[in-house]
Amino acid sequence: MRKYVWFVLVVLAAGLFVPAAFAAQGAAPAAATGGVNWIAITAGFSMAIASAGCGYAQARATAAACEGMARNPSATAAIRFALILALVLIESMALYTFATMFIRVK
Repeated sequence: MRKYVWFVLVVLAAGLFVPAAFAAQGAAPAAATGGVNWIAITAGFSMAIASAGCGYAQARATAAACEGMARNPSATAAIRFALILALVLIESMALYTFATMFIRVK
């Protein structure tokens, strides 16, 4: 658990300091200057991270719902409703990321 906390802190620190290193100096787009289009690259990484997070969260939610239904079969309808609602909200994170990526990368 301690390694996980350190990993998260390092990733957050990198997320705060790295954008300053790649900040654009002029108003010209990267395609016009022949440079690398960092927006497209970071958009791809953001979609990959969002998809991985959604997949993990959906797997955990489904496993918990299956365990709950196995322990208490009389509450199956309520658990199924909560599971479907949770899966929709989890999937919306990936869809919002995709929409943001699609808008940013022209």
